[in-house]
Amino acid sequence: MKASDVFVKALENEGVEYIFGLPGEENLDILESIRKSNQIKFVLTRHEQGAGFMAATYGRFTGKPGVCLSTLGPGATNLMTTAAYAQLGAMPMFMITGQKPIKKSKQGKFQILDVVEMMQPLTKYTKQVTHANHIPSMIREAFRLSQEERPGAVHIELPEDIAQEALDDFRIFDVVNYRIPIADKTSIQKAVKMIKSASKPLLLIGAGANRNRSCTALTHFVNTIGIPFFNTQMGKGIVDERHELYLGTAALSNDDFLHEAVNKADLIINIGHDTIEKPPFIMDAERNQKVIHVNYFAAEIDQLYFPHLNIIGDIAESVNHLTNALQPVANSWDNTFYLYVKRNVCSHLTKYENDNRFPILPQRLVKLVRTILPEDGILTLDNGMYKLWFARNYQAYVQNSLILDNALATMGAGLPSAMMVKELYPDRKVVSINGDGGFMMNSQELETASRLNLDIVIIILNDHGYGMIEWKQEADGFPKYGLEYTNPDFVKYAESFGATGYKPNSVEDFEAVFKKALDSKGIQIIDLAVDYSLNHHILNVLIKEFSEKLKADQHE
Repeated sequence: MKASDVFVKALENEGVEYIFGLPGEENLDILESIRKSNQIKFVLTRHEQGAGFMAATYGRFTGKPGVCLSTLGPGATNLMTTAAYAQLGAMPMFMITGQKPIKKSKQGKFQILDVVEMMQPLTKYTKQVTHANHIPSMIREAFRLSQEERPGAVHIELPEDIAQEALDDFRIFDVVNYRIPIADKTSIQKAVKMIKSASKPLLLIGAGANRNRSCTALTHFVNTIGIPFFNTQMGKGIVDERHELYLGTAALSNDDFLHEAVNKADLIINIGHDTIEKPPFIMDAERNQKVIHVNYFAAEIDQLYFPHLNIIGDIAESVNHLTNALQPVANSWDNTFYLYVKRNVCSHLTKYENDNRFPILPQRLVKLVRTILPEDGILTLDNGMYKLWFARNYQAYVQNSLILDNALATMGAGLPSAMMVKELYPDRKVVSINGDGGFMMNSQELETASRLNLDIVIIILNDHGYGMIEWKQEADGFPKYGLEYTNPDFVKYAESFGATGYKPNSVEDFEAVFKKALDSKGIQIIDLAVDYSLNHHILNVLIKEFSEKLKADQHE
């Protein structure tokens, strides 16, 4: 049997359903082997980034490594951003790259880079296949490492001549499941003692808790023990955010509305967060505030995060043990201040949500999308200023219903992510919200989405510039410079891909268009003018006023 056939059989053994990619001449043998597979669907993309983002999103939703394929040289370098996206975001992903023959020179050094070395800092595992016999064991090991906590990216380089080798005697290795160790009893007992002695404990939920069992365990913990909670941006929806004890999402690291509650906590139980995601709060050694770190791995200590206790092991089991041990003192904490802050935060966050000025304010957009989108609808975000508003203002009712990246925070991932989500969940409404800058980075994947017959609504927030950087520029006292550009006619651009384009001219018009697009087949693109002019006022001035008001109220 040809080595490339063995490679594909090993992938089938791992349960691979899709391979996303853009092949080159060095991949032709494995491409032919994929063609003969009855299990694997090959999805041709228009750029390697599209393939990588789709594969990473598959891993994020299923827990199994998404697989992507590129050729050598420029194809492999185009996967670098997506490797970092998966690695930092803890998404299992398996990358296959081609290479020139390694046993004899074919074209000298043409296009040859040391891809394995290049992938080293961005992956959990990267190897070149030097003999066909190694293929089954290398694939099994790569998949094992990709899925183990903390999940991430792995890479195998398959040279052209190795792919062509004959292999008559080989073994496909069994997929052996493993159980994550359970936290030791001493750590649980110490945590219980710390929680019982706290007067104002607070629960923080991060992306690492986004596992089905952990979601169930955390919901039970909140309902049973009665400790208020907030979450990181990538922890949204793990517990239904309509819950009365939900305080909000940490969109900034400090000095935000929510941090008035965070700063009052004498104990933060930090579940599933690590320092790769943007910090939801910054620890202060001078503040008498304890932190318990609950995760699959120990806390990485830095100047911003230095917890006082580690509970290391399966998160769901750890949370269940804490729930059982704490039940005798359930609901014994005074949450009056937290709920007071929540009411004040809500009043500030909703201040502009019914404002119908046009171009639309981001707060108004969030309100409309949440009102119109079904409870189980899935929203994917690219990266830009609007991500902050959706993280803060959008209530996620269901796990994995708001997909954003707050680890690498790369632009260009929003559209491919939505495509993968719709492929996995064809019966659910999927909406992709992108800034005009991020959308144009991978807009060529509209052709891929059309070829896959996907029904997606894409909202392009059009402000002709990089809005988040402009906000930072203004906050730092710099004049506006270097961040503005022009855009194509997005309606005509949509139509050129066979999509339907809309350009609403009022909030009322957008509302009608959005409802129509959600109920329509095919790709629906809405070019929506957005107004970020209030960003500085809300995120700098109002937060300061809010803090002063709370202090005055407390004094009274």
